[in-house]
Amino acid sequence: MEWLKLIYGFFMANLLGYGGGPSSIPLMYEEIVPHYGWLTDEEFPNMLALGNALPGPIATKIAAYVGYDVYGWPGLAAALLATIVPSAAALIILLNVMQKYKQSPVVKGMTLLVQPVIAIMMVVLTFKMAKGPADSIGIWQTLIIAAIAFWALKHLKLHPALVILAAFAYGGLVLQYTV
Repeated sequence: MEWLKLIYGFFMANLLGYGGGPSSIPLMYEEIVPHYGWLTDEEFPNMLALGNALPGPIATKIAAYVGYDVYGWPGLAAALLATIVPSAAALIILLNVMQKYKQSPVVKGMTLLVQPVIAIMMVVLTFKMAKGPADSIGIWQTLIIAAIAFWALKHLKLHPALVILAAFAYGGLVLQYTV
């Protein structure tokens, strides 16, 4: 029955995750951590960092990781299908609707108004995910690492995978002695 939970959890998160990966991550978090308990609050950010370091859409990488972890290869297949099918079906339907009503102020307003909701969901998830490192290494070191990562991404234009690898290296070389 675990595979049915995988299908339902990932299907709902991706069905309601308007805007793709970034908007579905908080919804996936709610299904994966508090609802089903497939990962802990400490494991989810690690899995997300690993997923961000790999190429491809983040939602499918999360589904593959969790599906395999929960139910092996059948779980991986179930979670991937539940992640891909809603997006593919919605894309086909929405392309037809958008093509027909692309000049409508209602459609333009809907797409503009959902963006702040997604931004708030990402902020809430960020605070939830920052609690673990803040408790482990302290709030100041967490904020400094976050600021350096932001600076590297924004000003140096480093690829996120390189920033994540640098954080892994820093954690392995420096933080191992403080935790």
